[in-house]
Amino acid sequence: MEEKIQNIESIAEYNTLLGLETLHPLVSVINLSEAQKMKHQRHTFGFYIIFLKEAKCGDIIYGRQYYDYQEGTVVCLAPGQVIGIEDNGETYQPRGWALCFHPDLIRGTSLGNHIKEYSYFSYEVNEALHLSQKRA
Repeated sequence: MEEKIQNIESIAEYNTLLGLETLHPLVSVINLSEAQKMKHQRHTFGFYIIFLKEAKCGDIIYGRQYYDYQEGTVVCLAPGQVIGIEDNGETYQPRGWALCFHPDLIRGTSLGNHIKEYSYFSYEVNEALHLSQKRA
């Protein structure tokens, strides 16, 4: 049985899902630890998202493949991509940060004209970008 994919079209809709206030319709910086608890689910978004995850919350499915996803992972999503974690019935508290921006925010800009060239926003990526603290 195929799991239903939730389509989130706007930043306001995503903020509502997280239980957070929308301050601007085209861009949002979200402290995920302030969001309400969530159930695992697969999603598509109508906007770009850059996630910096501060906790491992399960094996994430990006497109049709499992993603190398752990604490300190940066995940970049373009509009329309499918991402999520299979629902196991449990809720979890997200931790980390998300930068969300609608394509209209960058339309007609240099970034808007070249963003499709950034491969980390595509399914072609085979592993995640992992950040670590600099050690002295």
